[in-house]
Amino acid sequence: MKRFIEEYTDETFDLIVIGGGITGAAVAYDAASRGFNVALLEKKDYSWATSAATSKLIHGGLRYLQNLEFGLVRESLRERLTLENIAPNLVYPIQFLVPGYENSKSDKWMLRAGLTIYDVLAYDRGKTWDESKKIPGHSWLSKEEIIEMESQVRPEKMTGGSIYYDCQSIYPERLTLAFIKSAVKHGAKTANYSKVVDFLHSGENKINGVRVEDLLTGKTVDVKGRLVINCGGPWADIILNLADKTGESKHAIRRSEGIHFITKKFKTKYAVVLWTPAGRHFFTIPWRGFQLVGTTDKEYVGNPDDWKVTKKSIEELIVDANDSIGDGNLKYEDVIFAYGGLRPLVDKQTEGTYESSRKYEIYDNTADGFDGLITVEGGKYTTSRHLAEGVLEMVQNKLDRHLGDPVTAKEFLSGCEIKDMEAFMSELEKTYKDFDAKTIDFLGRNYGTESRAVFELARTNPELAEVVCEDGQILASVVYAILNESARTLDDILFRRTGIGNIGHPGKEVLQKIAVTAAKELNWDESKREQEIKISDAALRLPAE
Repeated sequence: MKRFIEEYTDETFDLIVIGGGITGAAVAYDAASRGFNVALLEKKDYSWATSAATSKLIHGGLRYLQNLEFGLVRESLRERLTLENIAPNLVYPIQFLVPGYENSKSDKWMLRAGLTIYDVLAYDRGKTWDESKKIPGHSWLSKEEIIEMESQVRPEKMTGGSIYYDCQSIYPERLTLAFIKSAVKHGAKTANYSKVVDFLHSGENKINGVRVEDLLTGKTVDVKGRLVINCGGPWADIILNLADKTGESKHAIRRSEGIHFITKKFKTKYAVVLWTPAGRHFFTIPWRGFQLVGTTDKEYVGNPDDWKVTKKSIEELIVDANDSIGDGNLKYEDVIFAYGGLRPLVDKQTEGTYESSRKYEIYDNTADGFDGLITVEGGKYTTSRHLAEGVLEMVQNKLDRHLGDPVTAKEFLSGCEIKDMEAFMSELEKTYKDFDAKTIDFLGRNYGTESRAVFELARTNPELAEVVCEDGQILASVVYAILNESARTLDDILFRRTGIGNIGHPGKEVLQKIAVTAAKELNWDESKREQEIKISDAALRLPAE
C-alpha cells in the first residue's frame, strides 16, 4: 500500500472518500469494486479513532430490541453473517452468558422473550461458508447451572439466565485494514496522514475536490473529484462546515464517549452481559488472555480532537464492574491498558446517549447548498458494509451512472481468502514448524493468507523471528507493517498493525527493539526514534488524571 498523495499528478477521481475508519473503508471498497475511480483520505492513521474503540464485537444489537428497532437488529444480524463469511480469520462466534436478576431490564422472562425474537431475526445464521462458523440458538439455564458455569457472576437475586451467541472481532483495526486493502486491490488509491483542510469549488457552491495537507511532509495538494463522500464519523460536522465559504454553517452532531479497559484481576470463561444499578448494560469478555471490560456511554460536548481517556472515566467503569462481577475489589492499578473513542449519533430525540439509536443517515448536501458532497452520519461497525451499499445508491443517482449488483457480500476480503479455517490453521502448523505454536495461531488468525509473507520475512532474517508479545507476535510483523501496510509511526505499528500495544506496555526493552527495527525501514535518525518512543510510551500508560 502506497500513500498516493506523495505522487499525485492532477488526476480527477470519480469519488473522494474522507475518513479511513470502517465506514470510509467500506464505501471505498464498494465503490472501487463497482468500477469507480476512488481516492480515500485519512487525516491520521487508518482505523485510529472510533473504529479502534469497539468492544471487539460483531453483533446484532440485542439491546436495540427494547427500542423496538427490529429493522436495525435484522440488518445487523444479516451483516454479522456476512462478516463471518468474508473475514473468516477475523470474525468468530462467541458465547454470551446473560444472568437474569429481579429487575425489569434483566428479568429472566424479559430475557427469554428478547432472545427468542433475536433468534427469529437471525433465521439465516446457519448459512455460513465455513461449517465451523454456524451459530446455534439460545438456551435457557437455571440459577444453579449459571453459578456452576461461571463463578464470577453474582448469585444474589439471580433468577436464571441464558446462553446466546454473537461474534467477536479479534482485531477490529485489522478488519478495517482488510476493507482498505480490498479497495486498493480493486484500484482505489489511499493515503493516511492526509488531512482535508478545505474544499475546492467550481462555480457557485459546486464542490469538485478537496485541499489536502500531507501531515508527513507539510505539503498541500489539491485533489480533484466529481463527488466527495464525508465519512468523518465524530468529525463529520466539522468537515461539512469546511464546505461553507460564508462561515455561517453550524451543522452539529451528537457524540457519545465509550471506553474499555483490560485486566487480569479476574477471568470469565464466557462473555458476560452485565447491568449497572442504573440499568445500563456492559460486557466483560475474554480476549487475548485478558479480560476486556466495557463499554461506557456518556455524552461528550466539545472538539473531538480534544477528547481523551481520563482516569475519572476508567474509575467510573471500575465502579460498574465492582458493582456487577467478581469479588468487588478491582482497583485502578489492576487495569493494564485502557482505550476509547467517540461515537457519532443521529438521534436527537432521547435524553441520554445510551438510549440513542445506532442507525445511520446518508445526506445529499445539495440541499445545504453544497452540490457534489454526500455526508454519512451515525451507524455501527457491524452494518458499515451495508451502509456503503446505500451510499453507492445515492452516488448512482448523483452521477447518473448505472451500477451492477454489489459484490462485497460475495467475496472474501483481502487476506481473508480462507474457505476452511481449521484446515488453513492445520496447514500453517505443518508448514511453519520452526515457529512457536502461539506465533502460528496469532499470525494465522490476524493476518490470514498474508501470514505466510510475515513468516517468510522471519525466515529470511532470523532476528525478525523474535517473539515480542505474550501471544506470539514477532518482529517480522513490524517490517511487514511498514513495507505493505503504510505504517508510518510507532503508534501505527503497536496499536493498529501488530497488536503488541493493545494489551499494555510491552516493556522498555521490547519497545526499544521495535523502534530500532522500524527506524531501519523508515530511515529515522536517533532523535526521531527517541521521539517516537516517547510518544508511544505515553500512549501505553494509564492516564494520571
